[in-house]
Amino acid sequence: MPVNRALFDEVMVPNYNPAAIIPVKGKGSRVWDQEDREFVDFAGGIAVSCLGHCHPAMVNALTEQANKLWHLSNVMTNEPALRLAKKLTDATFADRVYFANSGAEANEAALKLARRWALDHFGEEKNQIIAFHKGFHGRTFFTVTVGGQAAYSDGFGPKPGAIEHVTFNDLSSLEAVMSDKTCAVMIEPLQGEGGVVPGEREFLKGVRELCDRYNALLIFDEVQTGFGRTGSLYAYEQTGVTPDILSSAKALGGGFPIGAMLTTAKIAEHLKVGTHGSTYGGNPLGCAVAEAVMDVVNTDEVLQGVKKREQLFKDALHAINDKHNVFAEVRGQGLLLGAALNENYQGKARDFLVAAAEEGLMVLVAGLDVVRFTPSLIIPEADISEGMARFERAVERVVRAQQG
Repeated sequence: MPVNRALFDEVMVPNYNPAAIIPVKGKGSRVWDQEDREFVDFAGGIAVSCLGHCHPAMVNALTEQANKLWHLSNVMTNEPALRLAKKLTDATFADRVYFANSGAEANEAALKLARRWALDHFGEEKNQIIAFHKGFHGRTFFTVTVGGQAAYSDGFGPKPGAIEHVTFNDLSSLEAVMSDKTCAVMIEPLQGEGGVVPGEREFLKGVRELCDRYNALLIFDEVQTGFGRTGSLYAYEQTGVTPDILSSAKALGGGFPIGAMLTTAKIAEHLKVGTHGSTYGGNPLGCAVAEAVMDVVNTDEVLQGVKKREQLFKDALHAINDKHNVFAEVRGQGLLLGAALNENYQGKARDFLVAAAEEGLMVLVAGLDVVRFTPSLIIPEADISEGMARFERAVERVVRAQQG
């Protein structure tokens, strides 16, 4: 039986449309497909593979734990989960951790906790959740409704209620809808899927102040920005704002599925025994890998290295743009970067992604008009140089096609 792209159409639900390329092996920031064709990876599994592919610390942690214990359920706790939770609380504002399997599940837990906290403290009237247009918080029905992209949430019947959306980086639009009925505001400190748009520092401070004024919880969705992606363990550390609840996933496991919700002891009390749960959440395999990832990522060497690599990426993209004039701006923070296309190339982000793949480079898009880069946090400088040389050839392909 040939295992190829055609088999996908035969056996898989058609909610994805994957490339014809089927990767079979990865090492560091390089990936090889079935034909042994090599790619430089600037995509990182959508900001997941923070240590690249098959990092020895991750392989060793998984192998060692795989020979000990895989699963217990939460009828019992386990050592890797306890060690990881301790390291997370020691490194952040949080006192308590809830483990899940994904970012969507971490956000689901955050939203349920916020509603339960408000109900317990203030009663049923305080149930409004406010989020932002173009935000993305996951694909469960609750999280996709809170996410501010109707294309993802429409078409599934009645949505969860008491959810409103306002404009990102516009404090007045938030102030206009906040009241004593608001139980939580959910925000990405840097919108990822929405176009790699950083939250302005004064805006984020204003959001915190409004939450304090109306006794609402501030939830930071750091699924994409967290775990070293912006040059600190979590992006909130660079904003001057501390959230009440934070969600983490993607890079947390470096490629192994795991999510976490972090919060204070006082807020955590409202998820009493039986109010929420997850069969696989906090399983020993995921927690052992995430602990190994954290031990590598949460170091000055790696976090400072992210800042250095950010500059290398930006310099290379600006140099490409000086020659070919395709980007309106390069934005983002750390190694969550977006090259926003100018008016001549509007709607053609996917053209750049396809051309890059043809040149042996994996990149991402963030909407129709932004090419997104989320590589390994420890990608070697030589791989950045090689990847950018391939990206420039991809840009030349798109420019030639545009000029006819």
